[in-house]
Amino acid sequence: MEHQALLDATDLLCPEPVMMLHVEMRKLAGKEVLKVIATDPSTTRDIPKFCQFLGHKLIKQIQEENCYYYWIEKKEG
Repeated sequence: MEHQALLDATDLLCPEPVMMLHVEMRKLAGKEVLKVIATDPSTTRDIPKFCQFLGHKLIKQIQEENCYYYWIEKKEG
C-alpha cells in the first residue's frame, strides 16, 4: 500500500509509539498516508483509539508475527 511517510516504532513501548505518531501526523498534509511499524502489542488498542479520537482514517492494520503494521490517512483540514 502506498504511503508518504514512515514511522518505525519497533522496540518502543507505550506510550512512545503513540507520542511519536502524534508528532509524525502533524508533519503530513491532509489525505497523506503514514505507515507505522510497531512491536508493542498495546498499539493494537492505542492506534485505533488515536485515529478515532483525532479523526484520522485507519486504512489498514495487519500483524505479521511480532510486528504490527498500520496505514493511517491524515484527516483533511
